[in-house]
Amino acid sequence: MPQPMTLSEIAAALDARVEGDGGIVITRAVHPSDAEGPGDLALAMDKDLLALLPGTKARAAVIAEGVEVPAGLDGCILVKRPRYAMAGLMDVFEKRVHAEPGIHPAAFVAPDAVVGDGASVGPFAYVGPKAVVGKGSIVMPHATVGAEAQLGEDCLIHPGARIGERVVLGDRCIIHPNAAVGNDGFSFVTPEPGSVESAKSTGQVKATNVVIRRVNSIGTVILGHDVEVGAGACIDRGTVTATRVGHGTKIDNLVQVGHNVQIGSNCMLCGHVGIAGSVVIGDRVVLAGKVGVADHVTIGNDAVVAASSGVGTDIPPKTVWMGYPAMPRAQAFEQYRNLARLKRINADVADLKSRVKAIEAEGNVSGGAPPETT
Repeated sequence: MPQPMTLSEIAAALDARVEGDGGIVITRAVHPSDAEGPGDLALAMDKDLLALLPGTKARAAVIAEGVEVPAGLDGCILVKRPRYAMAGLMDVFEKRVHAEPGIHPAAFVAPDAVVGDGASVGPFAYVGPKAVVGKGSIVMPHATVGAEAQLGEDCLIHPGARIGERVVLGDRCIIHPNAAVGNDGFSFVTPEPGSVESAKSTGQVKATNVVIRRVNSIGTVILGHDVEVGAGACIDRGTVTATRVGHGTKIDNLVQVGHNVQIGSNCMLCGHVGIAGSVVIGDRVVLAGKVGVADHVTIGNDAVVAASSGVGTDIPPKTVWMGYPAMPRAQAFEQYRNLARLKRINADVADLKSRVKAIEAEGNVSGGAPPETT
């Protein structure tokens, strides 16, 4: 927060209601147990944190609507949806990265590159020939913007991030440390059908890969506005056209997006997700941590895939899938229930077998034929 704000001003930014003294001057937001003085705003939207408010040194707090205001506070902000309010609070109290305006003397910017007004290029950063860094964008130290790449306005490229040649970023994109956008795709071919092709078609390995030839990637990557790419994530360029990520999509740390993939808007791809080549993902799709998606699969709009699932077939819109291999949630739960019953079923079968053996043995001793069973 650039300067202190009153409790009422913060509430207005959150579209929330104030109870008590709205004129209290706030200098920072803190965990209730970390409050040190009257300028602190205690964040107690979680019911477990309310117990920490009595006796706090803070004069004001943020709590959820419907909760009784603790005694001893001079003012409170009441929010409807605590987690959403937290996002707004973090905007209010944001501590922006340090970036000197202009081009640092230790940076390299190609003579024909374009750096927009108010942009910042930090020390040891590289901006290649004919690249464009949009107005207000920040390229931090040791980051790379390849030749002919285009950054929109107000982008933030963290240290060590790599924006490949000809890659296009929309406005307000954030690329975290050591992410790589615009790598060549993992695309190779053998002169004759190889082991993978025979394994897919026959279930057996009937060929050997004597020569493996690289398929160059001459396409690019295009990110829409407000896309965020986490630390260590990798997005491969298309073979001929572009790998695309729609507006507002968020990609977590250590996610792999293969060549030719098409991702819609406002998707969330959580950590360790791996997406093979030529996958099509609709709008507002959520892939939880460690989901793997096979090549050429289509996932419909608003689908949700649970953590550690392996997606090998198309997923319809607005469905929840889970498991390995991934299947509809109800079907997966049915399988899990059946697996849990196996121990009891095996015990019942063993008991039945022992009973049948006893009956057969009794029939043999008496000299008669075993009784008929149905």
